Amino acid sequence: MRYYIADLHFCHGNLNEQMDRRGFESEEAMNEYMIKQWNGRVRPVDEVVILGDFCLSHNANEVNTLLSRLNGKKYLVVGNHDKYLDNKNFDRDSFVWISNYKELKDNKRKIILSHYPIMCYNGQYMINKEGEAKTYMLYGHVHNTFDEYLINEHIKQLEKFKRTVKGSSDMVSIPCQMINCFCMFSDYVPLTLDEWIQLDKTRREKITLADYEATENAL
Repeated sequence: MRYYIADLHFCHGNLNEQMDRRGFESEEAMNEYMIKQWNGRVRPVDEVVILGDFCLSHNANEVNTLLSRLNGKKYLVVGNHDKYLDNKNFDRDSFVWISNYKELKDNKRKIILSHYPIMCYNGQYMINKEGEAKTYMLYGHVHNTFDEYLINEHIKQLEKFKRTVKGSSDMVSIPCQMINCFCMFSDYVPLTLDEWIQLDKTRREKITLADYEATENAL
């Protein structure tokens, strides 16, 4: 099974009171909870794609230890806070691969993987005979800040425009399957693509401007 998750920010204790306001009593409590949530879902044979900002620590041994405690085969799409990668003592073999951008297949669907949201992504206009999207853009970086509200508004605006797209001779709304895999949305549990699709759909239906007016954009 393959899972996805973004912006865990291990060792970033400030997020308990700032920006995310995660609410853990300490950095250590946050780390332990995220490890428990991860291992409660992921088996040693499973794959997990981390969409950036795995850990804030520059201490290579600390990051090595955290990764060794997490089940599964781990893959990293590099985020702006993954500075431990530059430490010569970091064990890069902890990840099967490390990449700034990746395109994969997941159950016959194309997956665009980037830490940063891509508004116009490769394969965006591709749909199948049933009119369903064939490409999904998975991202992180923006957490649940005002930038996420802006992305949601972008998606809603695209729905108002109709075009002919590959896979259909009819005029259809411009496809935009951007999914924010922010860890707090799933209670720090890595999810499958189908789980993220459903969670994202339900979440976006409830988004309002008031939810974001007080958020901080310290990314």
